[in-house]
Amino acid sequence: LSRLHLAATVRAAAPHQRARGRSGPGLLVRREDLREAVREGRESNLVLFVVDASGSMAARRRMGAVKGAVLSLLLDAYQRRDKVGLISFRGSGAEVALPPTSSVDAAAARLESLPTGGRTPLAAGLLKARDVLRTERLRDPSRRPLLVAVTDGRATGGPQPVVRARQAARLLAADGTASVVVDCESGPVRLGLAGALAAELGGPAVTLEELRADAVTGLVRSLQTPHPTHRNTRRNPHRRAA
Repeated sequence: LSRLHLAATVRAAAPHQRARGRSGPGLLVRREDLREAVREGRESNLVLFVVDASGSMAARRRMGAVKGAVLSLLLDAYQRRDKVGLISFRGSGAEVALPPTSSVDAAAARLESLPTGGRTPLAAGLLKARDVLRTERLRDPSRRPLLVAVTDGRATGGPQPVVRARQAARLLAADGTASVVVDCESGPVRLGLAGALAAELGGPAVTLEELRADAVTGLVRSLQTPHPTHRNTRRNPHRRAA
């Protein structure tokens, strides 16, 4: 028991005082009465976008959708102490285009001009995201991370780029990072690589048209696990999991 929830403990013990032989002032408290104070789920979130910036027109379309979602999320998250960050990958590597921040002004300045074009180092983008999430986890362990990968799932450049990308995705899944893949694949021939990447990450896949701020915010909220205001310290082996 780390933090006693006094009011809940008193409420649990009070009905049993006569049965326990208590007739004077005060309460007879037993172990099964103890309740632990638990935070009620107001922890903040970190939404980290990992965006494919390779190509030309398709990349600009992706970036336009992502910029709008990032700025809208920041406006919506102001009261909840949330943070939003962005990693772009193109050419031979990945870079942190927007370090995790809650500042709308800083985000707008960073997102104003992002370069596009070149190859698609998907593995580098995912590994860079893993590094950023690790650092943020050390800074604030209570902040819930959500990785939003905006890609068609293709990977080029270097030996076995697709294999390395899936290996990186499995590392993120092993870390327990909640993820969603925004599938940007277009055209008559579709390979379904984004869906395969989502399966490796252990999260859902949505379309680029669904990359709206309210949709992403809904995903963030759906990943929140609300905590009760107090919990019984005695284990009940017959209690069913919620």
